[in-house]
Amino acid sequence: MTEAFSLKDHLFNETKVAYLGGLFADAWDGFDREGFQADVMAELLPLELTQRQNLIARVLEQKLPQDLQQSYDIIHAALPAPCDPTLSDDDFGDFIFAPLGDFIVARGLDAPAASLPLLAEVTTRFSMEFALRPFLNTWEEEVFAALDTWVTADHYHLRRLVSEGTRPRLPWGKKVQIDPLRPLPYLDQLHGDKTRFVTRSVANHLNDLAKPHPAEMMDRLERWASTARQTPKELEWLTKHALRNLIKQGDARAMALLGYRADAPVSGTISASPDPVKIDTAVTLDVALDCPETLPVMVDYVLHFHRPNGKTGRKVHKLKQAKIIAGKPLQLKKAHKLKGNASTFTLHPGPHRVELQVNGRIIAETGFELTA
Repeated sequence: MTEAFSLKDHLFNETKVAYLGGLFADAWDGFDREGFQADVMAELLPLELTQRQNLIARVLEQKLPQDLQQSYDIIHAALPAPCDPTLSDDDFGDFIFAPLGDFIVARGLDAPAASLPLLAEVTTRFSMEFALRPFLNTWEEEVFAALDTWVTADHYHLRRLVSEGTRPRLPWGKKVQIDPLRPLPYLDQLHGDKTRFVTRSVANHLNDLAKPHPAEMMDRLERWASTARQTPKELEWLTKHALRNLIKQGDARAMALLGYRADAPVSGTISASPDPVKIDTAVTLDVALDCPETLPVMVDYVLHFHRPNGKTGRKVHKLKQAKIIAGKPLQLKKAHKLKGNASTFTLHPGPHRVELQVNGRIIAETGFELTA
């Protein structure tokens, strides 16, 4: 039987630890390479991914000089060449350098003048958005002064850090205390970037703003469309990605920005089969739509999951983006797998409901019984 892929073993393993130790040994004669590797590997294997990252950082603290500037000079000297600056996407760097961010936060949070330039250097080998956030909370003005420079940096990893490090709701990231609208002028500059690695971060940043400041984030998208600093194709992609949560919620303005009329005169039906349906099998959804006009439609379905406490869970799923032809029914079908061992939620037997959402408006619904 093939062993399941282990991300933690792929990113942090004996070979990677030896590689990092070798870089430091080459940079500083006083580095205890064998001791570093032995101390890390003595504890590494039972740990989860983040714990492994923290462990490597702690051992580095023990092996590098206590003098802050000396330890920073060694890190500078140990860094390999930056990620290829000519690429445009999907080059995240080497995860083995992630512990350097933990080291810089632990050792140098009180020294932003020395630490921020080092974070800028390290981020061109592996992104430092998680390490930047403690500095942002402690030294807001100093960090924003650095961001003013980084936003026009030659290396796209550093430009991306400006957007990614200031995201209001960065997954797994430390919460930042800044005004969430303050970084918007940086996004004005970065949305026209020629690298998808940067524009994806801009879109995710705007999506983070959708909950606390939906009007402001959509104002920005409208402004960017009028300035035409980005190619139409890339701006269309960025806009769709930025609006994804508002689209799921059926927000009328978000729909309009993507060219979908919330008041489109679409009628339709949805049915579910079989009924009942067992956990770990699929429920098939059959949809039929009619419209007296020819227009684009975004078709979603909303699953309402039964819960033992009487409440229901709700999740929106994409079905189809299409053009409906006046007087010609649009037939759609979807088999939705009801996994019993999903990592994000647990299915429970009982009555389930499915709503049909077109251009953000619920137009029909059906139900089915889920059994064990």
